[in-house]
Amino acid sequence: MRFAGLTAKDQGRLDGVGAVWNDDLAASRKVVLDVYRPHVEMSVARQPLTEHRDIPYGQDAAQRLDVFESAYACAGGRARNVVAFVHGGAFTRGSKSADGLIYDNVLRWFARQGFVGVNIEYRLAPGAQYPEGARDVAAAIDWITGRIGDYGGDPQSILLIGHSAGGCHVAGYLYDPATGRLPSPAVKGAVFISARLRADQLPDNPNAANVRHYFGDDPATYEARSPVTHAGTRDLPVLVAVAEHENRYIDAYGAEFVQRHALRKGKSPRFLQLNRHNHTSIVAHFDTPEEELGREIIRFAQQECGFFSCGLTCQNRK
Repeated sequence: MRFAGLTAKDQGRLDGVGAVWNDDLAASRKVVLDVYRPHVEMSVARQPLTEHRDIPYGQDAAQRLDVFESAYACAGGRARNVVAFVHGGAFTRGSKSADGLIYDNVLRWFARQGFVGVNIEYRLAPGAQYPEGARDVAAAIDWITGRIGDYGGDPQSILLIGHSAGGCHVAGYLYDPATGRLPSPAVKGAVFISARLRADQLPDNPNAANVRHYFGDDPATYEARSPVTHAGTRDLPVLVAVAEHENRYIDAYGAEFVQRHALRKGKSPRFLQLNRHNHTSIVAHFDTPEEELGREIIRFAQQECGFFSCGLTCQNRK
């Protein structure tokens, strides 16, 4: 159920900011985080996990990741599937864990379902411009394939999820030849949540300046650098999810990615629009009683990516 676990008052606050989402993104985002923090905080206290913080995967101070493990073991001691998450922040801001709650909540929820969760930090623009975000994702995946076995994860069974700018970096890693390398075959599928899949300088794009900081000052290069240009160029299962209330054009670019993927492959990837949710709540709600998107991602991973059902088995053992 949408907004499950929230009071009627808090549901009204989310519906209210959704109606004016693009008027003041910072203020709208603050309302969403204020609503969800107490619920995520309660979940953390109720079901603690083993967390390994700020593990380096590169030389830069920003090239760090966190690993989340649950106490549950898969039958026969089988290694767990891995969910790796790349946060958003309009290319120039944001972090994997601003307050120890959001967006750790995404990985905590997947860890509770029996996965090993990896939360990836990366270098920000303008210090790290295109395609360095995608290269950081590549370096993090290299770390996962080399080291995640030490944490009970299967290094050859990774689902890669990106939100907002993080979704752009995930897509760059998976599709864009400018990254300079092929993606690891260990990545079995990708989920793009409210991802910025096209670079633009449209005057009413509230993050146009941030796009320029990452993609550069020449809009003539943007088409070749946009993930939508490369949609469907690899045989990789894809799920695209957008919110009803998005940062302007994010939902349109998600739909465009799906269309281009479908035209290249002859079949549409999975595409979801979550009503009443906004660009932030679509990920901030993880690890609360609302589980629709999380469950859909697990079904996608099992049905299209070849993941086994340890997650559901572990869920039943709670």
